[in-house]
Amino acid sequence: MTQRQHKTVRRLMDAYGQTHSEEAGIRLRNTPAPLYQLLTLCVLFSVRIKADIAVAAARELFGTGMRTPRAMADASWQDRVDALGRAHYRRYDESTSTALGAGAELALDRYRGDLRRLRDQAEGDPARIRELLREFPRIGPVGADIFCREAQALWPELRPSFDDRARKAASELGLPTTSQSLAHLVDTESLPRLAAALVRVELSVDAVDDLLKAG
Repeated sequence: MTQRQHKTVRRLMDAYGQTHSEEAGIRLRNTPAPLYQLLTLCVLFSVRIKADIAVAAARELFGTGMRTPRAMADASWQDRVDALGRAHYRRYDESTSTALGAGAELALDRYRGDLRRLRDQAEGDPARIRELLREFPRIGPVGADIFCREAQALWPELRPSFDDRARKAASELGLPTTSQSLAHLVDTESLPRLAAALVRVELSVDAVDDLLKAG
């Protein structure tokens, strides 16, 4: 890594290196409840809605106790709708409430509420992990990418997870453009933060210019 790249990575991480899990107050660990909360967050992100509203919706759901598949399934459809509404998660509140309820039942029936069993079923194959994630209602390629990006520090087989948007931002910033080379820029624990930072930059109008000018 060149000196210029080192400075770019440092500025990038300082300005944009917060994961969605961190924003939503999820203390991500390889245990059932945090992994399910990450899945819930991915469901909320899987529609055309602002990121801050999706995060606020997650916080509202978790704050009312819907932090596990059992709690989500036991909550009424209206309880979920009301929680989403308080976070201004409009237009998609009813369909998302349905998706969250069905997804919680799937997590309980197939994995006994523990997504580590999904990982076991995939037998270390990251493509299979993505396929199984996409069997949950509302989870598509974007939601599966978010899950893998955020969980890669916990599940080694997902490393490195840098999607097309992250690699495009890396190119614009003069950083390496392959997932393997990007993984060498930070330690393993920081991989989710780097991937999240690059995606944020790609989704921002001025971030690339601001970061390059700062150099």
